[in-house]
Amino acid sequence: MKNRKILLPALLSIALVFSLILSASVVGASAAVPLPDDRSINHSVIDSSRAASAMALNMPQGNVTFMFAAGFQYTVFLHSEGTVGAGGNNNWGQCDVGNWTDITQVAAGFQHTVGLKSDSTVVAVGNNGFGQCDVGNWTDITQVAAGGAHTVGLKAEGTVVAVGNNGFGQCDVGDWKDITQVAAGFTHTVGLKSDGTVGAGGNNDWGQCDVGNWTDITQVTTSGVHTVGLKSDGTVVAVGDNEQGQCDVGDWKDITQVAAGFTHTVGLKSDGTVVDVGANVDGLCGVGGWTDIIQVAAGGDCTLGLKSDGGMVGVVWEVELAKWNLLLAVPPSDIENVTWVLESYRESGNLRVFPCSAINATFEGGRISGYAGCNWYGGDYELKGNNLSITELINTEVWCGEQINKLEQEYLTALRDAESYEIEGGKLRINCGNRLLVFNESYNSMEWWPWIIVAAAVVAVGLVIFFVRRRRTS
Repeated sequence: MKNRKILLPALLSIALVFSLILSASVVGASAAVPLPDDRSINHSVIDSSRAASAMALNMPQGNVTFMFAAGFQYTVFLHSEGTVGAGGNNNWGQCDVGNWTDITQVAAGFQHTVGLKSDSTVVAVGNNGFGQCDVGNWTDITQVAAGGAHTVGLKAEGTVVAVGNNGFGQCDVGDWKDITQVAAGFTHTVGLKSDGTVGAGGNNDWGQCDVGNWTDITQVTTSGVHTVGLKSDGTVVAVGDNEQGQCDVGDWKDITQVAAGFTHTVGLKSDGTVVDVGANVDGLCGVGGWTDIIQVAAGGDCTLGLKSDGGMVGVVWEVELAKWNLLLAVPPSDIENVTWVLESYRESGNLRVFPCSAINATFEGGRISGYAGCNWYGGDYELKGNNLSITELINTEVWCGEQINKLEQEYLTALRDAESYEIEGGKLRINCGNRLLVFNESYNSMEWWPWIIVAAAVVAVGLVIFFVRRRRTS
């Protein structure tokens, strides 16, 4: 009987310790924490160009497919399934392309991104200070180009439309006809005609618009202050700023595609190797060892190459090109094969913080599973670009108290309403309508459970010793 009187308080003490630990791990205290800037999600920083250019694959006139585009401090990637990814500077939301679908071409400007959809309409995100993103009413478009602060669209009938900054007349393209490809520089616009001649309008301070005598051209590309043309015989011509030698392309041969950066020019050869001229800042021109390349792109401080297997090579600061494969049906995702631990929960501006949360989620092979704070759960998920849907979500039904179970159901309801996800700096943000779930990869509270159990055992032993001594002295 005496042992029972000692054991009962000890067991109650152990239960109390575990209940306190469980409550602390689930119930987060509301706090005045600065809300995240949604525009800065899922993008590593690229300290790259001062201007933008987008490069072409499949050069025959009028048949241009842009698999990727290099903008100012960011890069845009088009996957074969029509979804889009981006990495780099997102100060203006120019990388917010995760929900784009049915895209057939992308273009990257100075601070805005443009996408051509399969139905010939156009979408755009980013800086709209000059109306360069006002493309919602465009139809019958076959190709787009993005400049410094203007956007150009080629229509199926060979005419051209443009919106945005027109300070140098770069948008005065209303009378252009018989155009098969367009390119947009920082403050000028270039159009390739069906007869192989070229026209240009806008800023010509560096002679970047002096293309009137070009003939037999099959592709044009431009950046801030120089313009490059590929001829049908595989040779290349260039005009404009040549301070860094970026226009010294007169001896190039067997070229199938060209790309213009701000201070360098890149050419793809018929054997899959790459040549370049111009400034070699940060290794921009270090393409001598590239092989098996089928497309090239150039920004100010970035050079990209697409390999025949869909892999990427290039000089791009802090962008993990190894994870990109543009020919995959589903782009690789950092969300998978990681245990994500809940850090905070936001609904309609109200924020709860979970500093020691055990709530977690793991995405693997189309299945989501995890711990909701009291019960385990599982279900199916589907990724399409950065779009995320979670279905068939079920959970165990253990009762852990009204408050804990209420918060748990709020969490599970939010997961069922998941729409998209974004990742930055080891944090996963799942957008769930008017709710936002933020998870942390770098801290996994489940790793601490063995230590928590040991601590609880120590406390329990201490309590037993306390009650035994108290019993003996009484």
